Amino acid sequence: MKQIKRILLALTLLLSVHEIKAQTVDEIVDKFIAAIGGKEKMMALNSLKLEGSLSVQGLDIGVTVTILNGKGSRTDITVPGQSDGYRIVTPTKGWNFLPFQGQSSPEEASEDMVKSGQSALDLQSPLLNYAAKGHKVELLGKEKVDAADCFKLKITYKNGKSAILFIDATTYYRVKSISTVTINGEDTQVETTYTDFKKTPEGYVLPYSQTGPNGTIVYSTISINKPIDENIFKSN
Repeated sequence: MKQIKRILLALTLLLSVHEIKAQTVDEIVDKFIAAIGGKEKMMALNSLKLEGSLSVQGLDIGVTVTILNGKGSRTDITVPGQSDGYRIVTPTKGWNFLPFQGQSSPEEASEDMVKSGQSALDLQSPLLNYAAKGHKVELLGKEKVDAADCFKLKITYKNGKSAILFIDATTYYRVKSISTVTINGEDTQVETTYTDFKKTPEGYVLPYSQTGPNGTIVYSTISINKPIDENIFKSN
């Protein structure tokens, strides 16, 4: 009888820990959504166009990212003295055309790239109503990003891909992410940091600067909920 009581007590404590952890995750997610605009406003986000530049070895490379919620993402790249390139991801396919890397015509993206790009198609944030979307979110503890204390969340997407998101414990902005992509058959971790957060006239808070493996992109113009022609998500 005592053994059974001990087992029941241990089970009760275990369930309590999981319940507290789940509540903590949801609290962080709720505060993150509130910080970037709020649930109602995020659910109204349908399109986003970011225009900026990336400085590489003295060249200013033009970068324009256009996303239509759930439909497609297109990144246009303008390199001085070269033909313009682009990358496209849709829910089922993707294409790359990077003439400055030797491509003479568009090439279909790998299945892994398409899967990895799906989270970007959710403009309203994969964390918003994550369970209903089939995603799983876990709290891995806290970790500093530069000088800021951050909550470290692991999100496992419905398609099996995952990422680590760092949510600033003071502002509740996402300041860093780490995702795993497959390049030439090998898994590679891609780290991106986000800075220069500003509130748009529409009331959304977005980072106007992001730094990844290829350098820092600074966005000068961000357009929200403007009409987007879906034909831009087709290979030219």
